[in-house]
Amino acid sequence: MSITKESFGQLPDGREVERYTLSNDYLSVQILSYGGIINSVKTPDANGVMGEVVLGFDSLKDYLEYSPYFGCITGRFANRIAQGRFELVGQSYQLAQNNGENHLHGGNVGFDKQLWKAEAKGDSLKLSYTSPDGEEGYPGELQVSVTYSLKEDGLELHYEAQTNKSTLLNLTNHTYFNLANDGTILDHEIKLAAEAYTPVDAGLIPTGELRPVAGTPFDFTTPKPIGQDISQEDEQLKRGGGYDHNFVLKEGTELKLVAAARDPKTAKGLEVYTTEPGVQFYSGNMMPKIPGRNGQTYDYRMGFCLETQHFPDNPNQPNFAKSILHPGETYRHTTLFRFPKAPYSFA
Repeated sequence: MSITKESFGQLPDGREVERYTLSNDYLSVQILSYGGIINSVKTPDANGVMGEVVLGFDSLKDYLEYSPYFGCITGRFANRIAQGRFELVGQSYQLAQNNGENHLHGGNVGFDKQLWKAEAKGDSLKLSYTSPDGEEGYPGELQVSVTYSLKEDGLELHYEAQTNKSTLLNLTNHTYFNLANDGTILDHEIKLAAEAYTPVDAGLIPTGELRPVAGTPFDFTTPKPIGQDISQEDEQLKRGGGYDHNFVLKEGTELKLVAAARDPKTAKGLEVYTTEPGVQFYSGNMMPKIPGRNGQTYDYRMGFCLETQHFPDNPNQPNFAKSILHPGETYRHTTLFRFPKAPYSFA
């Protein structure tokens, strides 16, 4: 296991962005101090040939100009908050409306656009950031860290945070996966450990309902290709332009297997474990056509996301558990992306 560091360019204000490479005999992972971005993950195919499995850019300039949240930490509140409004401890707050009339992924300058302090230690890279009281409209000074630990065949992300004033906090990672590193992800097979999902309105805000997946295009309890049902005449699919929905996971805070994916061409696999109650499955429906890594062109549905999280808009939804952090408490959340040896088969 080794960790190396190199420059990845400078922000417009002159601050240096660093890229850290974590590698062992099986995996190579690259992480940026800007946005906590997972810039690269390379894994072997069945013949032992290493290949890329996430979308990313070769330069900082491209991240600043094009990135649709590639690989980043999203916060303070991942996903959407209706009309950017919420009430907390008897006070009303108005956040940026940066997704139509709604608030998305922490606002105009969320955690994905911050420079994090990096500390390499052992087999881990710890990124830390202090979010000041009032940043993007959120109350409280927040001390937050994300520790990336390279495992034998995976990458574990451990989130921690403390605040000096009650605040909302719902962190996730927004990596786009393509296990073939080519073409759309419609042939990728997906399995989700979810018997229900949270349907949305026209603005992609949850209606508050927990709807069973059985008998719907949202049933991934047994593996199926992403593209199998994505074009069905279904109101929820039309609203999301495909899959862009929160799936309801088994209750409990233990680390549990919640999602798995397989690419039939490379036979590569991905497993996602988390302590969170939900996972947003996004099929890349709003991906723009942009220049990608190594001369590639990224386009519509060339990546999928599995964003482990608390439910979207939970401060405004009476039936959803709230993701509120109070002074004296510590926010903790762990997610593991595991890349089992190819050829992968579902459990």
